[in-house]
Amino acid sequence: MTNVSLPMLSLRGVGKSYGCNRVLKDFNLDIQRGEVVTLIGPSGSGKTTALRCMNFLEEYDEGEVYIGGALLGYETMPNGSRRRASERAISEVRAAAAMVFQQFNLWPHMRVIDNVTAPLTLVKGMRPDTARERAMRVLDRVGLAAKANSYPSQLSGGQQQRVGIARALAVEPQVMLMDEPTSALDPELVDEVLEVIQSLAREHMTMVMVTHEMGFAAKVSDRVAFMEGGRVVECGPPQQLFSDPVSERLRAFLRTWLSRNANNDLAAFDSVAEPGCK
Repeated sequence: MTNVSLPMLSLRGVGKSYGCNRVLKDFNLDIQRGEVVTLIGPSGSGKTTALRCMNFLEEYDEGEVYIGGALLGYETMPNGSRRRASERAISEVRAAAAMVFQQFNLWPHMRVIDNVTAPLTLVKGMRPDTARERAMRVLDRVGLAAKANSYPSQLSGGQQQRVGIARALAVEPQVMLMDEPTSALDPELVDEVLEVIQSLAREHMTMVMVTHEMGFAAKVSDRVAFMEGGRVVECGPPQQLFSDPVSERLRAFLRTWLSRNANNDLAAFDSVAEPGCK
């Protein structure tokens, strides 16, 4: 059971290497309950790796990751050393987090309703009728109840991603992790997914999101964390980061992004109400 007095997610000194390539270096970030935090930065800065460490899809090498105060992935021994926790213990802690993947990850041979109910019946042990009732409820929440009996191949990319969001919502997570949820979509399909994410933000769902949609990050986030070289360089409310960045590296990143997106709606940055830094 998570401790409501602690951050929903806390990463302390997290490091991760693939061979000689050190992807995360002393990564530190706290995410409070009901907060939306977006990770931005250039390709290769470690954004997706950080996100995957948050639910132990990637086994981090250094530091600690806590979900609701519970250490994820490891257990501390009496002598102060640590060892990998049992799969059961890992599953119990990570159950509070649900992941929405970049490439949808739907089972193509299963109908939409079955894609959503499978984690409930197979992992949670829920009765099929109860699972179906919950699945229909979350499909309706993302506007796809009418597609329950369709197969993924019969859906647009935006609809498939909304099914992915519904599947994550069905397990009733305390935090949603979203890895570039619109990057695999055609431009005209992006808005329908962003609208669903924005509705979750209005309902105070705790979310951590990796995205290249700067305008959307400005609108939906309580805080934005800019990453470079495997660590957080700058973190704060979006109006602060986008309008008055402190670091030269972030200023350079935003100049490069803006030059590639000349038609971007810059008013998205100006219209963001200044949120408190949680």
